[in-house]
Amino acid sequence: MMISLPKKIGMYFLLIITSLLVFFPVLYAFMISFMTGPEILQGRFLPHSFSLENYVKVFERLPLLNYLLNSFIVSAGVMLGQLAVCSLAAYAFVFIQFKGRDFIFFLFISTMMIPWEATMIPNFFIIQKLDWLNTYQGLTLPFFALAFGTFLLRQHFKTIPKELQEAAQIAGLGRFAFFWRVVLPVSKTSLVTLGAYGFLTTWNMYLWPLLITTNSSVRTVQIGLKQLQSQEIATDWGVVMAGVIVVIVPTLLLLFIGQKQLQKGLSQGALK
Repeated sequence: MMISLPKKIGMYFLLIITSLLVFFPVLYAFMISFMTGPEILQGRFLPHSFSLENYVKVFERLPLLNYLLNSFIVSAGVMLGQLAVCSLAAYAFVFIQFKGRDFIFFLFISTMMIPWEATMIPNFFIIQKLDWLNTYQGLTLPFFALAFGTFLLRQHFKTIPKELQEAAQIAGLGRFAFFWRVVLPVSKTSLVTLGAYGFLTTWNMYLWPLLITTNSSVRTVQIGLKQLQSQEIATDWGVVMAGVIVVIVPTLLLLFIGQKQLQKGLSQGALK
């Protein structure tokens, strides 16, 4: 059905207005990152000049490159761990018959109702006993088993015809070979979706890295941004916003590049 020109113009107008409202905080933070202190206090929206002084100050006050590297390592580690653990768990819940499979799955999924804060202290004691404070494994391993990721991949794996598994068995493929050579290649969209979700969630994590790190060796960018705010002296918000822009650029790029894959992956399991 063809859409009339006035309706199309109205639709695009609403989309533009909505996009501006959603993106306005990021745009305003970008403008503040170029302002001096007096300009911010005046409530200006546009700076007098686009100076990079605040960005230079961010890298002078913090080891921001080190924090960015730490965040990338931790986020990539959690992403890969979640892809491995969740895909194997989802494969077992779909293609392997065992007693109590559905009950165990629903019990596993029910952990989504438990808030992360309720498990934080037990996880901290485990990491402390293992002597994993201030380590990458302490920052990553507690997040490998993700109920949401297992559910997402299970929903997609259920769309794979059983005939493929039977054909693989006739061809002499074992369970792991079928998982590696058949299931994973046809599930790329869901895997990309889960990977992006895990990376972005870990990148924005603040409380857990703050809890188990005591020095800057493995601290992440979110803790670094908090260090820019001082209680003793007035916070230089131009510098803080410059740090914010540096931190969110990788996540925005990831979202823009993988937007179609994310949308397709999140809806794919529901359209069985």
